[in-house]
Amino acid sequence: MTWLLPPVSDEHIERKCLVLDLDETLVHSSFRIIPNPDFVVPVEIDQQIHNVYVLKRPGVDEFMRKMGEKYEIVVFTASLSKYADPVLDKLDIHRVVKHRLFRESCFNHKGSYVKDLSQLGRDLAATLILDNSPTSYLFHNQCAVPVSTWFNDCHDTELLDLVDFLEDLATVDDVTLILDSALQPPPSLMTTK
Repeated sequence: MTWLLPPVSDEHIERKCLVLDLDETLVHSSFRIIPNPDFVVPVEIDQQIHNVYVLKRPGVDEFMRKMGEKYEIVVFTASLSKYADPVLDKLDIHRVVKHRLFRESCFNHKGSYVKDLSQLGRDLAATLILDNSPTSYLFHNQCAVPVSTWFNDCHDTELLDLVDFLEDLATVDDVTLILDSALQPPPSLMTTK
């Protein structure tokens, strides 16, 4: 079997794998002009250059730095590499992203792009995905840390709010045991009959 990722490097042998979504999780991008973008990336589409205006989610730089200290970082996006690669070149200021996966690595499931974590070549008990789209982790809900969709709320604190939780998760034996139960509603919200 050919895995999507190469074997774990020596520096990450004891670390878990954190899979990060790009769009609406770490950044928001638009072909329309956005006032005060964090950066602009030229992308060639049909032999024409188009500017993509990119906003970084608040706290993303600090979040990436801290996660890079604890995890093997993979960015897995359903976007095309010709857009996502230059965005990541500018976004990853701390150089913590070890692997990049794009649309062609997704599984097309009923017209949606699903990120099949079982194809990464990593132990699922030591792999988690941070994504705003539940469809993306459809096959691996037990590995998911759901985040809200982000466009431009400058008061958003979700990435930084997750740092302590994710740092703790880096130390557990099996993330699926924690994440599977974390997604269940607390007993007070469940109806009893």
